[in-house]
Formats: sequence, structure tokens, C-alpha cells
Amino acid sequence: MNDKAFIDSNIFIYGYSNNDEVKKSITVDCLEKYDCISSTQAMNEISNVFIKRYKYDIDKIKNIIFEIQSFCDVKLINIDVIEKALDIHKEYSYSYYDCLMLAAAFLNGCKFIFSEDMQDGQKIGDLEIVNIFQRSNF
Repeated sequence: MNDKAFIDSNIFIYGYSNNDEVKKSITVDCLEKYDCISSTQAMNEISNVFIKRYKYDIDKIKNIIFEIQSFCDVKLINIDVIEKALDIHKEYSYSYYDCLMLAAAFLNGCKFIFSEDMQDGQKIGDLEIVNIFQRSNF
């Protein structure tokens, strides 16, 4: 069994866009090495970015979300996640929406959260924030 890694929306976006081939390759490698978990929040963020910035067709976005669900366990944001996110925000001062990602990762037993937006190497309990683009060993 592989370690569990929560995948932030920005990591998926690199994996499904052609803007940066190096980051795309790193993303694909990481997604293959870990048991991936994400959240409905990340799927919403991905959809919004692909609609507004990339102007992807809606059917293409639906296919991306469907494909993500085939290799990644997508969790709902529920009241437990919201409560934990508020606790994390109080202690670490990340944005509330980043705290929702951190809380979902923490409550689902992830060892890592892969994100480009948070402090690489910081730990929230046993959960470690990892910027996969800054480390060569992930």
C-alpha cells in the first residue's frame, strides 16, 4: 500500500494543462506513486479555472473530473471538515479555503498534501505540506 497524498487543485491543473510540461510530468509521476485523495472543493476549483482561464469545453471538463475520480478518492466537504478547517485557520492562519484542503487531508489520514500554494515542509499534526515542484524526491 502506498502513502496517502491529498491533491490540491493546482496540482491537477498542471496535470491537465499544457502550460508547463516539466510540472505536468512531475504531477503525473506523483499521481502514479501515491494513493490519491482530493475533495469536491478541489473539483470545483479545477472546473472554475478550466472554464475561466483555459476556456475548456464543458464536456472536456466533465471528462477530466471523471478521469480524476477513476484514480483519486474524491471526498465531500462536510461539517467535520469545516470545523477542523476553522481550527487549523485559528492555529496556522492559512486562508480558510486552504484550511478546508488541509482539514480534508488530515481527517482522511493523508501523510502528505501536495500543493504549490502552502508552505513546503510545514506539518499539521502528522500531515506534511509538500510542494512537489520544489523537491526532487517526490
